[in-house]
Amino acid sequence: MKKQKIGFELSVYDRKEDLSQIEQKLLSEAEEARENAYAPYSNFKVGAAVLLENGEIVIGNNQENASYPSGLCAERVAIFQTGAKYPGVTIKSIAISATSNDYVVDKPAGPCGNCRQSIIEYEQKQKSPISLLLSGEKGQIFKCDSVADILPLAFSNSFLTDS
Repeated sequence: MKKQKIGFELSVYDRKEDLSQIEQKLLSEAEEARENAYAPYSNFKVGAAVLLENGEIVIGNNQENASYPSGLCAERVAIFQTGAKYPGVTIKSIAISATSNDYVVDKPAGPCGNCRQSIIEYEQKQKSPISLLLSGEKGQIFKCDSVADILPLAFSNSFLTDS
């Protein structure tokens, strides 16, 4: 038996001002989007902003439902809207920001497993990485160079064919 460790590096920023101008703008868009989230059950609001190769920014926020599985996360709202509105345009980066009505979110919030899988599908399709900016309402900001970093051994369409 042979063991192999899988890991990744991320950049950690103490302040939003330490990010590039476009990253600051993208994170601000995610923060603004989270304020309009519909989260009456969890009181946990998430905003996402997708930066495209053409400079467009597409936003999304979480949308809850009394029938819990019917809701949708901010990341998937934003990425699916991007796919519908800008098909074929390369996604460069996604910023995600979270807050709560019940407590201070003081650490970066990463995407759930369903969102990671949805984002990596676009990364695989476009054959280029999608970087992630992750934040709470205060505290450090994490930057990952690719969603593949936080979803090692990802499921892909290669499993659906025998070639």
